[in-house]
Amino acid sequence: MLAAIISVAASGCTRNQLPPGFGLSGVTAFRRFTEWTEARVWAKLHHLVLDELGSRGELDWSRCAIDSVGVRALKGGS
Repeated sequence: MLAAIISVAASGCTRNQLPPGFGLSGVTAFRRFTEWTEARVWAKLHHLVLDELGSRGELDWSRCAIDSVGVRALKGGS
């Protein structure tokens, strides 16, 4: 299941173009992706990977990027 979801995300194909070798339909993969997204599986997996790499000393924070958005306060803001 995870391999099918990653394949669709990495290749840019649609769920209907999922190769039959994965043994499940694109609809099933999409449904599971949606359920896992709502359950925050991706965020949890990301944190687990960062924790594991950090414990091994394998994170290179010199290549870290921080993103932000600035919005102008109209009429002076408060």
